[in-house]
Amino acid sequence: MTVTHVQLLSVPVSDQDRARDFYVDVLGFDLVWDNPMGPGGRWVQVAPKGAATALTLVTWFPTMPPGSLKGLVLETDDLDGDVAALRDRGVVFEGDIQVAPWGRYATLHDPDGNGIVLQSTRV
Repeated sequence: MTVTHVQLLSVPVSDQDRARDFYVDVLGFDLVWDNPMGPGGRWVQVAPKGAATALTLVTWFPTMPPGSLKGLVLETDDLDGDVAALRDRGVVFEGDIQVAPWGRYATLHDPDGNGIVLQSTRV
């Protein structure tokens, strides 16, 4: 196989504008694309700054209802600082930062309820 990386992950949302604003304005992702796609459709793609993998905010997969994605893991170099900044922006976390043998993490949700883990792994 010659697969080199994961390019794109679809995140099921109910409102692309609201989701785009959360991922860009709250999480600090770059807006990669926000273009028409077919009749009445739209392609909204966001990514962490400099990342090889992007997210597309989708509304068109009937088998992926909004909020059904769980376990999207985002790596950070400053977990404490990012959790504090996100809390200041109104993000609610499921409890405090957790400690595991592999590192530390905190769990949050996007506006549709998709589960996101913000983590800092031990190197």
